[in-house]
Amino acid sequence: MGIGDALSGAFEKSKELFEGSKDKIDDVLHSEQVEQVSDNVLNGAADLAKKVAPAAGEQIDGVRDDIDKAVGNE
Repeated sequence: MGIGDALSGAFEKSKELFEGSKDKIDDVLHSEQVEQVSDNVLNGAADLAKKVAPAAGEQIDGVRDDIDKAVGNE
């Protein structure tokens, strides 16, 4: 058994583990706890960006909202 075989076997096991955990991962990514943390991080980043580029406030809020829709449960 060469290195290639070992890496291939490890990759297949990792792939199987991921496939078996996709639903759990999805549940975690869309949990209330992740929603709260992501809201805090996104709000902080948006506030900082608006201080740096106040004229782009509307665009910054749009980007923040788009990202927020992809993460969390709201």
